[in-house]
Amino acid sequence: MKRVERLHALSEMLRRSGTRGVSAERLAGEFEVSVRTIKRDLDALDNSGAPIWSRPGPGGGYGLAAGGSLPPVSLSPAQAVALMAAVAAAPDAPYADLAAAGVQKILDVLDPKTRARGDELAHRVWVNALPASSRAIKSALEEAMAEQRVIRIRYTSRDGTSTTRDVEPVLFASTNGQWYLVGWCRLRNAMRWFTVSGIERASVTKTGCGGHAIHEVGEPPANARPVHGRGE
Repeated sequence: MKRVERLHALSEMLRRSGTRGVSAERLAGEFEVSVRTIKRDLDALDNSGAPIWSRPGPGGGYGLAAGGSLPPVSLSPAQAVALMAAVAAAPDAPYADLAAAGVQKILDVLDPKTRARGDELAHRVWVNALPASSRAIKSALEEAMAEQRVIRIRYTSRDGTSTTRDVEPVLFASTNGQWYLVGWCRLRNAMRWFTVSGIERASVTKTGCGGHAIHEVGEPPANARPVHGRGE
């Protein structure tokens, strides 16, 4: 059994054990590996974010919190590098930090051979990414979008005019190499596109958004599309 398959099977066995838990010795016997190997696998699952608990002493063992499970992860070295390259080349993308952490979790549970080949291939892919925007501004924009709360921004337009605006975030958009916050501007009482690089300050308010929908933005640019599509 490959390590990736064993990690998935291990997480499922921990989940099925419920509140009873299962000892490392029993897990080692089940998967025909050493206790040391099982403990390394448990560490890998824990580092990947799986909600593993342990109970020391006689009758103790390991378990997985209710609802916790690790889906099977099987990537080729090229797929692993593709994920790393995509994240590294887009430091200004929304939730880029979370994406980097997610990629690292995936890499942590790859089998050692695939991870080593991926690391070698990664040295052959260079990116020349522009400096990312202020982490504080990005965090505020991400929080406002996720929580659907009004965000107050200090914005400088292309003509150099600076204004303070309360904006109801509707979507993030990337087109022509530029990231935008698209939202309902309460100052202009209309939908507006704000370049993220033009936002000098941003703070999340306690005011909820008024329910403006994506269709109000209009048709996306020809070279823009949602990121959720599978196989598109």
